[in-house]
Amino acid sequence: MIIKIAHLYSEQLNLYGDTGNVQCLKERLLMRNIDVQVKALESGVLLEEGFDIIFIGGGQDREQGLVLKDLALKTDEILNAQIESGTVILAICGGFQLLGKYYRSQSGEKMNFTGIFDFYTIAGKDRMIGNYAFCTAEKMKIIGFENHAGKTYLGAGLQPLGRVIKGFGNNGQDKTEGLRYNNTFCTYCHGPLLPKNPRFADMLLQIALRRKYDIAVLPKLEDKEEAFARRQVEKLYI
Repeated sequence: MIIKIAHLYSEQLNLYGDTGNVQCLKERLLMRNIDVQVKALESGVLLEEGFDIIFIGGGQDREQGLVLKDLALKTDEILNAQIESGTVILAICGGFQLLGKYYRSQSGEKMNFTGIFDFYTIAGKDRMIGNYAFCTAEKMKIIGFENHAGKTYLGAGLQPLGRVIKGFGNNGQDKTEGLRYNNTFCTYCHGPLLPKNPRFADMLLQIALRRKYDIAVLPKLEDKEEAFARRQVEKLYI
């Protein structure tokens, strides 16, 4: 068995340790004796089919602009096809915003994004920053760190990844956090997300393994160290 992971724009979109999410997925597969192949796809390299997991990290406005030019070269079409086919996709902060319709700056400048999903982001006057927590539809409590000025508003029919317990989430107003569609998971959660939330990491791996190999149950890990570390961090959040 082998799981193939594509890391899109690892050089441009890598704020707050987002690469740690890919490393976490890799290590949790290896600990289960499952082979893994990670391929970094930078600007100018077209996204291919055949990946089981696609990761897109966060980046600032400048990096988003550079990546957007590259996405326009048919990569967005391939990415959209992967989303619809059920490939596991995790997009963080700037990577999340890029999947929407547009971003409007404080000066009123509008940057059109991929438009894969019906949501938009508007720059706020104040940054939404700090440790935060939210709860998914599976009643899974996620902890992490958010730092964004953009306020994201989901279109009708789109479901958030979770509801905010503490912090701001998508816009600091409606308590929504991120987006979930099919097997695509979007969030503002930096930190990185997955090492702090191993159950969530395993959920993504389970989906990928079930799709590729029809594995119904993911072998458990002891996770004593991970659970202890999470408890210490969680004390600071809630």
